[in-house]
Amino acid sequence: MPIIGNIIKGFIDVRDKLATEKDPIAEQRDVLKRLLKTAKNTAFGEHYDFAAILESKNRSEAFAEAIPYHDYNKIDEEWWQKLHEGEEDVTWPGVPDYFALSSGTTGKTSKRIPVTEEMVTAIRDAGIQQVYALSNFEMPPDFFEKGILMLGSSTDLEEVGGHKEGEISGISASNIPNWFRGYYKPGEDISAMDDWDEKVRKIAEQAPEWDIGGLSGIPSWMELMLQEVIAYNKVDHIHEIWPNLQVYTSGGVAFGPYEKSFNALLGRPITIIDTYLASEGFIAFQARPDTDAMQLVTDGGIYFEFVPFDPDYIEQDGSLSEGAPSLTLSEVELDQDYVLIISTVSGSWRYLIGDTIAFTDIERAEIKITGRTKFFLNTVGSQLSVNKLNDAVQHLQNEFSIKIPEYTLCAKRIDEEFYHCWYLGTEDDADDAKLADALDAYLKGANKNYKVARSKALEGVKVTTVNPKAFSDWNGRNKKKGGQVKMERVMGEDKFKEWEEFVRSSE
Repeated sequence: MPIIGNIIKGFIDVRDKLATEKDPIAEQRDVLKRLLKTAKNTAFGEHYDFAAILESKNRSEAFAEAIPYHDYNKIDEEWWQKLHEGEEDVTWPGVPDYFALSSGTTGKTSKRIPVTEEMVTAIRDAGIQQVYALSNFEMPPDFFEKGILMLGSSTDLEEVGGHKEGEISGISASNIPNWFRGYYKPGEDISAMDDWDEKVRKIAEQAPEWDIGGLSGIPSWMELMLQEVIAYNKVDHIHEIWPNLQVYTSGGVAFGPYEKSFNALLGRPITIIDTYLASEGFIAFQARPDTDAMQLVTDGGIYFEFVPFDPDYIEQDGSLSEGAPSLTLSEVELDQDYVLIISTVSGSWRYLIGDTIAFTDIERAEIKITGRTKFFLNTVGSQLSVNKLNDAVQHLQNEFSIKIPEYTLCAKRIDEEFYHCWYLGTEDDADDAKLADALDAYLKGANKNYKVARSKALEGVKVTTVNPKAFSDWNGRNKKKGGQVKMERVMGEDKFKEWEEFVRSSE
């Protein structure tokens, strides 16, 4: 009988019954006030007169009027670089304890984002909220006695000038609470490994010794790890190794395109729970089973604003125009795409995180990620978000009974005509021409702007199928396997040329 599991489950269930009803809008007002009060004496707070904003009758409006939008380049050049020069109290009191190295979808370490102790605490608190939310998923008591395998970047952080640097998954894992260490797999030694292939080999070797109940990590790398564990141990599916596996906490990208290939690695269905942890903070998590939307963490260390996703407001490089209007949580509407803007306890202010979201339930503050501002495919007016592209790939998987865990595309000029050129990662037999026709037909029916574009400047669709390994090899070419690196869904023509040359050289 799972005695400890019953105790933990009982505590979570009781806490859920005693919890008061959330008021996300009021929580966000409190978060903004707390951020402004804490940072008013920093260089940033004095420059933008946070003291005056705090005295305003409408703080959110005064805040939006006083402070410009910042993408990473702007805030880094104007403010965060001072931290590297030894200055204190720049955009947040003191100096940050960590810098998150954000590889994103570039395959290169391109950003160094401050992570304060307050943010580490906020991430941990959001994780605890997610654990409490498991009461909604009716997990059996024995689940709470099983191990949780968290697959992320190395926890062996680099010491640089009085602070530590690493990817956010490594920073978070290096700060797990003591009570959780008994559940945490693959353990501190393996988690500290920087070499992805060595780490996965060690996991595969030790996997039969662990009783894993839950998995957590980016889908693409999680699939590769599970494939290695299955192959090394000569079994048909992962439940032969971990019969008590019941939950996978996904994150980093939409799970939809991976669902079919991921499920093929299982012996039976498990519960999939989405999370939204970025280098800038823990933004949202799925709090209930009857939706795949995620609830914004509105009472933590992040204040949210939302800019309507209108092509007139988006610059060519994915940044926002100065005149783009922002909305608060009290002003948003359902099923509209918004560019997500955050201000945080790590000293990010009106920061463009690069994602677009849509609300599925405003009262609960539940959202779906719909795409990336830089991956919005609007060449010749086709206006396709990553969400629409994901839907199209899932349609192909269903129509042709194939698995397509990875893809990328480009609006490419061929003989002076534009084509949408897709690369689909699949190990299944498929006819490229038939896939292209099906993609084209689906997008015409699902998106009126695409249909108009196809009648004018967009000449057609081309599809090339490749082994999915090409995508992980592309991401790993700069020794960034297994971290926060995610595949570019939409590429510019120069990057796409590199990709096509890479694929040809790999064949």
